Amino acid sequence: MRALKLLDKFKSTQVHALSSTDTSTGSRSKLSKSKLTSYDSVARFLLPYGLPSTELLEPPIEPHLKPIYYAESLADLYCRLANCPQSGKSLLFIEQYSVLRGLGDPKLLRKCLCAARQYASDVHSKVVLSAWLRFEKREDELIGVSSMDCCGYILECPKAALVSGFDSNSVDNGCQCSQDHSEVVNAMTLTRNEPLSLKDNGEVTFCINDEVVHCKRLKIAALSSPLNAMLYGSFAESRWDSIDFSKDGISVEGMRAVEIYSRTRRVDFFHPKIVLELLSFANRFCCEEMKSTCDGHLASLVCSIEEALVLIDYGFEERANLLLASCLQVLLRELPMSLYNQKIMEVFCSYEAGERFATLGSSSFLLYYFLSQVAMEENILSNITLVLLERMQVFATEKWQKTLVLHRLGCVLLDRQDYKHAQLCFEAAAREGHSYSLAGVARTKFKQGEQYSAFRLINSLIFEHKPLGWMYQERSLYGVGREKITDLNTATELDPTLSFPYKYRAVKKLEEREIRSAISEIDRIIGFKLSPDCLELRAWFFIAVEDYQNSVRDIRAMLTMEPKYKMFHGKISATQLIELLSQHLQQENLADCWMRLYERWSSVDDIGSVAVIHQMLENDPGNSLLQFRQSLLLLRLNCQKAAMRCLRLARNNSFTEHERLVYEGWILYDTGHREEALARAEKSISIQRSFEAFFLKAYTLADTNLGPQTSSDVIQLLEEALRCPSDGLRKGQALNNLGSIYVDCGKLDKAADCYMNALKIKHTRAHQGLARVCHLKNQRKAAFDEMTKLIEKAYNNASAYEKRSEYCDRDMAKNDLDTATQLDPLRTYPYRYRAAVLMDDQRENEAVEELTKAIAFKPEMLTLHLRAAFYESMGDLKSSLQDCEAALCLDPNHADTLDLYNRTKGREKRKCKNAVKDYA
Repeated sequence: MRALKLLDKFKSTQVHALSSTDTSTGSRSKLSKSKLTSYDSVARFLLPYGLPSTELLEPPIEPHLKPIYYAESLADLYCRLANCPQSGKSLLFIEQYSVLRGLGDPKLLRKCLCAARQYASDVHSKVVLSAWLRFEKREDELIGVSSMDCCGYILECPKAALVSGFDSNSVDNGCQCSQDHSEVVNAMTLTRNEPLSLKDNGEVTFCINDEVVHCKRLKIAALSSPLNAMLYGSFAESRWDSIDFSKDGISVEGMRAVEIYSRTRRVDFFHPKIVLELLSFANRFCCEEMKSTCDGHLASLVCSIEEALVLIDYGFEERANLLLASCLQVLLRELPMSLYNQKIMEVFCSYEAGERFATLGSSSFLLYYFLSQVAMEENILSNITLVLLERMQVFATEKWQKTLVLHRLGCVLLDRQDYKHAQLCFEAAAREGHSYSLAGVARTKFKQGEQYSAFRLINSLIFEHKPLGWMYQERSLYGVGREKITDLNTATELDPTLSFPYKYRAVKKLEEREIRSAISEIDRIIGFKLSPDCLELRAWFFIAVEDYQNSVRDIRAMLTMEPKYKMFHGKISATQLIELLSQHLQQENLADCWMRLYERWSSVDDIGSVAVIHQMLENDPGNSLLQFRQSLLLLRLNCQKAAMRCLRLARNNSFTEHERLVYEGWILYDTGHREEALARAEKSISIQRSFEAFFLKAYTLADTNLGPQTSSDVIQLLEEALRCPSDGLRKGQALNNLGSIYVDCGKLDKAADCYMNALKIKHTRAHQGLARVCHLKNQRKAAFDEMTKLIEKAYNNASAYEKRSEYCDRDMAKNDLDTATQLDPLRTYPYRYRAAVLMDDQRENEAVEELTKAIAFKPEMLTLHLRAAFYESMGDLKSSLQDCEAALCLDPNHADTLDLYNRTKGREKRKCKNAVKDYA
């Protein structure tokens, strides 16, 4: 490890996962040597980079709206959406997006954005939301896809966004890309209003300097009411045959274009400069139809950033909505790269921008919400981020908007170490009713040396509300000794998904030289919530005990999630550290890697599998098949953004058309476009029969209501897939899926054969399918034994404990589900099961409390539905209605919840009527 002394040249001031302070200056960036003198040689070599220290650990203040009671907030949103006029729904869905963002469910957030786009009626909102949807899919990473290309869906189509008005069926309709853009725009032009009752009394001549333009008086008068009044009204010009237009700001060419337009109602054969003159003329003389035509034509010409930057000024000056929207669209669909273009940022961040964009109304808030969010994701410390948030604040009108931007400003200023102004922002957000911002107030007070004041503030918050995990986590920062650990333990009990308590306890054990205990502690959260910062910490611990194999494994998994990750407070590239640590490991060839991948895969060790694939990709970086495998593993680990990135890489690196189509199909499937995914699979098969194409088609078909014919088709497709060349890893998955379809069809013996064949090629997950077959054959003991085998073999076995609980008696089932909760508290079935048991035992309050524990950190639809049902049975109709509304906010089409909601509403109405009668 002497080579680590060379790492000094990689030092930087990057602030990373283990510290929110600038580690390049100040005493807190170093660990005192007294704590390190007894560490082994490796630890001493890491001294220049700052070993993990509890003094450096600090949880971030999340830059999201974070309600105290999610159920109450979601219920309120549902009611407002139900009673909101169509014109206001788009912004309400954006509010829902803001509330749900803290839960980190990409599919749920995309659903909110799609709904917001669907209900948007003005072109500026449509343009912003279409670009937002495109950005969330990161289509900029797809090779060969232009920012202005249409992906085939009307909600993201750049041309459809320029059509004003609301279409309730827009989600299901095909986009209008096949139409000429001018046709789309012309559909919006105003009805002509020619004064046909007037007698055409010949020509009128317009003089511009020394030249004249001959026009039909009637045609010019038909362009607008002011021109009609001038030529046919009581003005002197109505009696003149020649009118001087030299001082009216139009050139001879422009006036000739006016004359031609008056006869043809077309502008598409004019030079853009002439069309701009026509636009100005139309504004001056209120020629609405001409303005609309010019606006639409100019909008159709904007295809590049350069054109957009030139024409956007005309859009503002002439109040040309379509032109302005078209320019905005080009700039927004280039995000995040637009953030690094100084000219583009001048458009959004200049002093005049606030006044200019105010003309967009509510769309201006949407615009800066989107821009500032992208900027925060790119670089929260940049000046651009701060300026965009300040602009967003100017356009915030509703309470939730003001709260969001104030809280986010507080988070940015906190990270920039501007504690005084950050405190003011957090305090303002708290005054708007956002209690979570009080955590920001406390943090800024603490940073300014007011530790006791910070402690008192959070303490009062705990006593005023039903305590939540983040409250105790925050209070732990301001406590000392045993009080700190007690608060962290309480935080974990209330919200086991908070990573900071695990990290703190682990580093505390490291400082006490209990490194194996430190590893066990951080293992607890890595087992169910994978994040780069926790992997980095565990890698650090493994280095400290010279376990370089596991350390490299974690660093590789970390790099799969974040390819540019830097370790040791951002002072060294993780890739560089792998190179240094690999000197202490046995070199492996490709065959060795494949053997290790099979071993990890069969042990259901997804992190280990990801690491092996990362190693294989070092020698073959363009291997799309391996990148596809990465995406599958990352989905299992619930790292959806990283999974999609790997899937896009697989698509970009495909050498053949049929392979590219398969990966595009998976991208479409994962973003909810199943029909299009199916079409990609069929096209791929038509080019070349392959395992992956048949598997994609089968998987997509199976994800529907399986009828007899569909089941038969899926079985045939999976059998075709198994006939195609592939490796055991994928064939094991296909056999497992085939077994599941056979079970659904009642063909248990065939299903058992599939599962047994899958187990022969070490597809360990097939034990679960075989257990199901045994259970359906009334072989309960055999089912239990199969799940026990899976538990013994699987590295990650929380789901196995959960599933085994179905095949044992009540007491053992409870033990298995308790174990499942300890291993993965994000699994909500154990909470629902325990609550149901308590309800059966008539311990109603305890049953409700069991569900409430899970809802506090994961407000899932099924859990809310069950608690609503419990409340109804207890006669607490008000609480039942609230939970139903919260559940329907997450899934408005859930039939069982809708039935319960309507039934409970009926009971509540009857109860109110009876109360009125009794009172009378």
